[in-house]
Amino acid sequence: MNSPFEANAPATAPLSLLDVTLEYPDGQGTIKALDSVNLRVAAGEMLSLIGPSGSGKSSLLAVAATLVRPTQGLVMIDGTTASDLNDTEMTTLRRETVGIIFQQPNLLASLTAVEQLMISDHLRGKPLKAAKKRALELLEIVGLAESARKRPHQLSGGQRQRVNIARALMGQPKVLLVDEPTAALDHERSASIVRLLAQVTKEFSVATVMVTHDTEFLALTDSVATMRDGVLGAVEMAGV
Repeated sequence: MNSPFEANAPATAPLSLLDVTLEYPDGQGTIKALDSVNLRVAAGEMLSLIGPSGSGKSSLLAVAATLVRPTQGLVMIDGTTASDLNDTEMTTLRRETVGIIFQQPNLLASLTAVEQLMISDHLRGKPLKAAKKRALELLEIVGLAESARKRPHQLSGGQRQRVNIARALMGQPKVLLVDEPTAALDHERSASIVRLLAQVTKEFSVATVMVTHDTEFLALTDSVATMRDGVLGAVEMAGV
């Protein structure tokens, strides 16, 4: 039987969280990292998530990415109730529908930019020729067509982050989760990365959540929400 949440969930919301709570054991008690969080992010929407350190932003990303199971509540990815799946099913769902962009690109030193992307599709069992074609197309979209054969040490910090973004898009995800993508970049490169994320959000019609401390770039995104003590505030239009 479908839950009421599934029945009411709009088709335009690839990412939905309903009454999600996450608790961690802490000595004789527990810490509530997320407290009844409700969130829906539509296809083509880029949401900025802000708040002080320890407020629960990373926990929200981890739960949305299906890397951590919530203590209670529902996590829905592309119409599937992820929190109902077993570990194998959840891994498959994550691989097929979620793109994750970490703060550090963590590129493999021995691989070129195009190979960084191709290896992710290889792990999905995709044909090599098709993977290379898509990888080159994505590198062109992120502005790295001429750097496809370069290795990480030959790329700037901003270029490495662009490879990171392209790699996350290889699996044609419905949801894109981004953790502090501008933390190690200067102002100009930071702005260009946020603009690129906004561009690919629209172009690929993904639901994007970006955790960020750079509040000056919020106007480049569609909406913003603030977390404090595990509680998610109301989602508002960016710049309002």
